[in-house]
Amino acid sequence: MRRFAVIGLGRFGQKLAIALAMSGAEVIAIDKERDQVELIRDQVAHAVRLDSTDMEALRSQGIDKVDVVTVGIGQGTAQGFQAAVLTVVNLRQMGVEQIYARAESLAAGEVFSKVGATEVIYPEIESAERWAYKLIAPQIGEKIDFAPGYSLARIEAPASFGGRTVMDLQLRQKYNVNLVLIKRNSEAWGRKTERDSIINVPAPDTIVQEGDILMIAGSDADLARLPQE
Repeated sequence: MRRFAVIGLGRFGQKLAIALAMSGAEVIAIDKERDQVELIRDQVAHAVRLDSTDMEALRSQGIDKVDVVTVGIGQGTAQGFQAAVLTVVNLRQMGVEQIYARAESLAAGEVFSKVGATEVIYPEIESAERWAYKLIAPQIGEKIDFAPGYSLARIEAPASFGGRTVMDLQLRQKYNVNLVLIKRNSEAWGRKTERDSIINVPAPDTIVQEGDILMIAGSDADLARLPQE
C-alpha cells in the first residue's frame, strides 16, 4: 500500500486526502489548525496537528518515509506562502522523492520548482482551462490528456453520424482526428455483455449509430470542431 502525506487541509487538501483514502491509500493528513485536523480525523489513517516548517516535527510523524507528499498550504498571505516554500525545502532536505506543491499562480509554481517540488499543481488554472474547453466543446463528454494540446476524447455520436459508416464519416479527412473505439448500447444491439458491445479499431465499413460512445484521438482544437448534432 502506498503512503501519502497531505500537508495543508484547506478545501483542496481535504478533498485530496479523502479521495486518496477512499482509493485505499494510507494517508497522513497534516495542518497547524486543530479544527481542520478534527474535521478529517475519522476519514484518513492518521491526522495530526503540527507546524510543517518544523523539520523535526515532520520526522516525528514519519513523513520522511512516505511515498508522496502534497503541500497544499494556503497562499493568501505572505506568511502562508513562506510556510509552503519552507515546507517544500524541508521535505527535499529530508529526502522525500515525490513532492507535489499546490500553487495559486505561475510565479508561485516557479518558486516551488526551484526549491525542490517535483511536480506543481495548479488547481484553479487547470479547472478554468477544463471549463473553458467544456464551454467551447460541449459535445466532448470527457477527455484524457496524453500530450500538451492532444487528447483521447469520449463523445456520444450525434444524430448526423447515425447510420453512416466510418468511411462515410471521413473523420480523419474532415477533422484530422482518429476513431479508436466504439461502445455500443448493449441492450439496443442485443449484446449480452459489456465486452460484446466494444468494437476495437473500427473497420471502414463499421456502421456508427446515434448514441454510440466514440473514443476519438486528436488535437484539442480539432476535437472541438466535431459536430454537436
